[in-house]
Amino acid sequence: MEPITKETTTKGSATIELTTQRLLLRRYVPEDAEILHRDFGLDPAMFEYSGWNPYATEEMAEGTVADFINSYGDDHFYGWAIEHDGRLIGTIGAYDYDPESDSIEIGASIRRDDWGKGYGGEAVKAVIDHLTSGEGISCVKAWCASDNKGSAKIMERAGMQLVSTEKDALEIGEEKYDKLNYEIRISG
Repeated sequence: MEPITKETTTKGSATIELTTQRLLLRRYVPEDAEILHRDFGLDPAMFEYSGWNPYATEEMAEGTVADFINSYGDDHFYGWAIEHDGRLIGTIGAYDYDPESDSIEIGASIRRDDWGKGYGGEAVKAVIDHLTSGEGISCVKAWCASDNKGSAKIMERAGMQLVSTEKDALEIGEEKYDKLNYEIRISG
């Protein structure tokens, strides 16, 4: 894989443009809301294991994208739209920075038509590199439902290790799932 290229956009923002061999991770723009609603909000497979659907309606998608855009001045806001060949194929972000443990949680979503092509792992690896090397954060965490084999594979391919399993910790609709907790720690 080619090295990740980083470009600083706006001073004071943690979300810089990142490029990998195949992907562009960029800031959100208002036009993303329509695509996110159509390709993510209306597809039940996109929120099956999280129960979280910020794109369920056009208004929710517009509000979510506007919130992301308005957060770019925050030094600990990390939120990207993922593009492949000029097409929006996913989202990725890092949340809940904890200065005491110097850790942050990461989450990603790739549109169903693009599952199994390695884009998720490529994006997660790029963001982990940015967070640890560029931002100096020593621990990146993530989780998924035990039945979500695709997400588990993405985290493992990005170098994350399974550190714990919480029995029946996720209740989504009528279903209960074990919660698989992953992390990667970088020694300083």
